[in-house]
Amino acid sequence: MRYNEEDYKKAVSDFSWKIPKDYNIVDVVEAHAKRNPDKIAVFWEDEAGNKRQVSFAELVRDAHRFGTALMKLGVKKGDPVLHLFPRVFETYVVQLGTFIAGAIAVPCSEMLRATEIAYRAKVSGATVIVADSSTVEAVETAGANSPLTTFIVVGEERDGWSSLSRLVEETSSLGKKASLTADDPMTISFTSGTTGNAKPVVQKHRWMYCHNQVTAHYWWGATEHDVIWATTAPGWAKWYWSPIGVGLTTGATQLLYNGRFDAERYLQLIERYKITRMCATPTEYRLFAQLPNMADYNVVLQGALSAGEPLNVDPIEAFKQAFGVTIRDGYGQTESICLVCNYPGLKVKPGAMGKPTPGPGVVLIDANGVPVRQGQIGEIALRPENPAIFDGYWNAPDLDKEAFAGGWYRTGDLAREDEDGYLFFEGRADDVILTSGYRIGPFEVEDALVSHPAVVEAAAVAAPHRERGEIVKAFVILARGYTPSEELITELQNHVKNVTAPYKYPRQIEFATELPKTTSGKIKRAVLKRREWEGWDRR
Repeated sequence: MRYNEEDYKKAVSDFSWKIPKDYNIVDVVEAHAKRNPDKIAVFWEDEAGNKRQVSFAELVRDAHRFGTALMKLGVKKGDPVLHLFPRVFETYVVQLGTFIAGAIAVPCSEMLRATEIAYRAKVSGATVIVADSSTVEAVETAGANSPLTTFIVVGEERDGWSSLSRLVEETSSLGKKASLTADDPMTISFTSGTTGNAKPVVQKHRWMYCHNQVTAHYWWGATEHDVIWATTAPGWAKWYWSPIGVGLTTGATQLLYNGRFDAERYLQLIERYKITRMCATPTEYRLFAQLPNMADYNVVLQGALSAGEPLNVDPIEAFKQAFGVTIRDGYGQTESICLVCNYPGLKVKPGAMGKPTPGPGVVLIDANGVPVRQGQIGEIALRPENPAIFDGYWNAPDLDKEAFAGGWYRTGDLAREDEDGYLFFEGRADDVILTSGYRIGPFEVEDALVSHPAVVEAAAVAAPHRERGEIVKAFVILARGYTPSEELITELQNHVKNVTAPYKYPRQIEFATELPKTTSGKIKRAVLKRREWEGWDRR
């Protein structure tokens, strides 16, 4: 559907939440399979050219088998189960099967290191993990320092691990699925903050309903007749936003590609699978725009979405010129559904996040929780009772109290509203770094750096970058006996890659003799960041 201004205003004024009490993603996918069993749910391809496809009926069958196997292994309703794999075909079976058992999915990036895996297991209390064979070594190291006791491998079989494929093949009798309601927990997703470790965000099954009603409808504009492709990976909240929250809820067919980004290869896939709607990162769109022959591809795209960080004008214009499609930004968080977006049919203003979506009721507030006037910068906020956002963190009442203090859920992101109701991103109230679609807390980078004997103190901030939008830059104070050098920079970068997920490493390191601090001794990252961005032109 394409909207005009009157459609948008009516959608906002007439919107109401009507969440079915028994809503859950399992029933939704089962309904698609019953209505159209032979329809392709997922096309899968990898970098080597291997291909698979699965119908909705096949997906439901194998997910039920896996869910039954989990229950036989002792998994009960409400038990967290860690998931750790790249863009492998089995992802959907594992995730849906986890819900069939009534368990809670804990998605983790395959790039996590042992300490990070152990942390997520400890915080969630998970005793079961399903992991890709490429991650076995890290998982086994983590297992010694975590509550993990049951290990299920995807891919190559390993000693001491149950095989996913064998569990599915050997579970011929299907057990009774767990009874789920809209208020049952669905996922625990860990999201980075500016201080401390990643926080465990709990989303209930009702979040998926709200997401379908708003994100899939108003931003994606997707229906069961579409073939969609979101380039995200299973370990990220964006996976539940798109492949699950749009693909499976609408009954659309979707593509999953397991391979490194290559602009021409991606365009070939869009052409071959006749992708009608896609969502990619700003970095990917910037690299698309560098191709001189984009218009040579015969694509049938009707919609292109961007999320994760602001997108500059050049790739938007290049995509529109090549395919007649305007890339539309959308904004939300791990804690929410889509809160702001550019709608199909409405004017897209360069640099604008779009307009607030119907339902959530986004408000821009000042430091005291008072709504700001149009044209002023305020923090994007919502009322805590809003079903468009999470209920709280997993077993963390102190974090809940902090998150919902003052009668608001504060996103930490700043925006400005113009005279037409469009919101423009103005920065982050916190210091989280958004690079190539990844959300990185500076504490994670700093903690990894200071674990190296050469580093006494470190501060990580976002620095501007043409293609990635932002990159991680670290300011480092060296210990006595160490001197700045290019060799030491490389050593520190490699150290961070080995200690934490590789995507978090600082692409730039500057040696300093002191760091700006408050009177209480806190590092003033905003001062360092401002210095990096002064005079920078995003165009």
